Amino acid sequence: MKFFEAFANIFRIKDLRNRFLFMLAMLAVYRLGSFIPAPGINTIKWQEFLNSQSGSIFGFFDLFAGGNIRRFSVFALGIMPYITASIILQLLTVVVPTLEKLSKEGELGRRKITQWTRYLTVALGLAQSFGIAISLESGGNGFVINPGFGFTTMTMLSLTTGTAFIMWLGEQITERGIGNGMSLIIFTGIVVGIPAAIGNLYTNVFVTHSWSFVQLIIVLVMMIAVVAFIVLVESGERRIPVQYAKRVVGRRVMGGQSTHMPLKVNAGGVIPVIFASSILAFPQTIANYPWVKANSWLDNILYSIRRGEPLYIILFVALIIFFCFFYISIIFNPNEAADNMRKYGGFIPGIRPGRSTSDYMNTILTRITLVGAVYLAVLCLIPDVMLSGIHLQHLPLVGNFIDTLPGIRWLLEGMNVQFYFGGTSLLIVVGVAMDTINQVEAQLIMRHYEGFTPRAGRIRGRRG
Repeated sequence: MKFFEAFANIFRIKDLRNRFLFMLAMLAVYRLGSFIPAPGINTIKWQEFLNSQSGSIFGFFDLFAGGNIRRFSVFALGIMPYITASIILQLLTVVVPTLEKLSKEGELGRRKITQWTRYLTVALGLAQSFGIAISLESGGNGFVINPGFGFTTMTMLSLTTGTAFIMWLGEQITERGIGNGMSLIIFTGIVVGIPAAIGNLYTNVFVTHSWSFVQLIIVLVMMIAVVAFIVLVESGERRIPVQYAKRVVGRRVMGGQSTHMPLKVNAGGVIPVIFASSILAFPQTIANYPWVKANSWLDNILYSIRRGEPLYIILFVALIIFFCFFYISIIFNPNEAADNMRKYGGFIPGIRPGRSTSDYMNTILTRITLVGAVYLAVLCLIPDVMLSGIHLQHLPLVGNFIDTLPGIRWLLEGMNVQFYFGGTSLLIVVGVAMDTINQVEAQLIMRHYEGFTPRAGRIRGRRG
């Protein structure tokens, strides 16, 4: 009842109500655009092809795209070009002095970097859409109604425009709505597939009987366990005790209080996963170009980093760990935190102020970030194993031996199951939902209303 009472309070606050309704309206526009097909595509043959590839990587990516790939809509590229552009500029910020200077100039510098991100997004969208158009024409499967220069140009324009429009929608939600717009768009694309997933489970168990009732129970228990594990880790934090000494300001005595500095186990949330997935999706984009296929050496390298291959798993885990540390290094600087703590008379009990405090916080931050990175990597490997397995038999020297081992075919080839409720998709859904609820709760508490969770405290409403 408390949850519904807090949800009803959203509509009692005019500003919060307008933000919530604006967010829903923008997401509805996104879903409406998902049903506008890109011109020049034989959608019937394309959907027949995807139906035959339902257990492959196409179905996996279509899960995150909210059906845009299956329908080949104008939003088929999704938001990945924008994410890739953001990654590139954040990496360049570390090595390019001009970008580093802009990032420290406040709001003006942030707007300039955002503008460059938009331009790079359009460029990446044009490159990816060109690769898609070329691969569809060269496939010879009848996907393209009228192949030629006109189809290629129209595909590039429609898909790139769709990506730019999604980028604009996300920015509008972030600025005038609730939560992070880009994350909510990805969240929407995953959530809309849940009813179909439930229907698929029902069909497998009660209609076709391809699954037993015990298998259904195992999947449901696994889903609940993964959700509980995600909530536990996402809400976990290391609290560093901080003591502030008393100081006299005028006639008032200030300070002398004990508090703590919370450090989240997974401070990056779903961002490291999205960044890693975007980078590994880029080689598969250029693999469709004819000049790449003509080069056998380059084609073999790109094939070795396809989903399910051992090299892909290694790179995926390495990139997740890298981006976890990279993101935390951007949002939290132990040296600045130690200096600010010393300026206001704060110290960590048993630790000397200054460099010792900075080293102490850096050590703790390194440890919990490593734990969070391993947690993300393990969680994101779940759908890979369920869908296509890990092709350990492709390893040199030991591949033939592994292929002969009994009882591990499910690990090598997967179970051909779309694990809708686990891994990356569930991490994004739960993470974005928790972040949005926390933002709404903060707005409610600021206006003296009760929040969603017990930790928000019991605060009387204005009518109380």
